[in-house]
Order: sequence, then structure tokens, then C-alpha cells
Amino acid sequence: QVQLVESGGGLVQAGDSLRLSCAASGRAFSSYGMGWFRQAPGKEREFVAAISWSFANTIYADSVKGRFTISRDNAKNTVYLQMNSLKPDDTAVYYCAATKVGLVYPSLLRYDYWGQGTQVTVSS
Repeated sequence: QVQLVESGGGLVQAGDSLRLSCAASGRAFSSYGMGWFRQAPGKEREFVAAISWSFANTIYADSVKGRFTISRDNAKNTVYLQMNSLKPDDTAVYYCAATKVGLVYPSLLRYDYWGQGTQVTVSS
């Protein structure tokens, strides 16, 4: 069993930056693929970014490409989402997820474990 705890959300203005962190329990973290998803009010949960267990592969949603960067530190059992040039449309609850397969997937159905989420609000 893996537990994921997100942190780093908050209220910022358009154009600002935030870094989200997701701390994972369990010794198998380094073998998991990790992803970030978000869910805005009244909308479905959507893919944001993912990183493979080996750091070799990352993928991003088109809406965040060039502004967000996903990274991981396996020694700290932590995955990060650096968010720059934030826009009001980025406002959502951001969720961290882990997949035992270890690869990158944009589909939330491929993920086995989920965190509770952290709120990001971007004002105009």
C-alpha cells in the first residue's frame, strides 16, 4: 500500500509560480510511475503531467506544456510539479497519483494510488 500526501497549494495571482510536492510512503516508490492530475469545480479530473520510474520519460497535457515541469527525487520519495506562468484556468484541486507499472500514462484509469489533493487558486 502506498500513501500519497500533496502539499504546496495556495492562492496566487496570474503569472505567479507554485511548486507542488507529493510525498509517498513505501519502499517501492522508485519503481512507480507518478502523475499529477487536476479537477476544477464542475469538471472531470484531467491529466496534467507524468514521469516514469527511471526519469527517462515525461509527458504533459498540451494546456500546461512549457509552463509546468514534473520531477522526482527517489531518495526523498517525492514528486514535484513546478508551475510557472499560472493562469486562472489552472485553478483546481491537484492530485498526485502512482502507478505500479512504472511508465507514463495520461489516463487516470492506469493509476493505482491517489492522494487527497491540494487546492490551487489563481486570481486574475
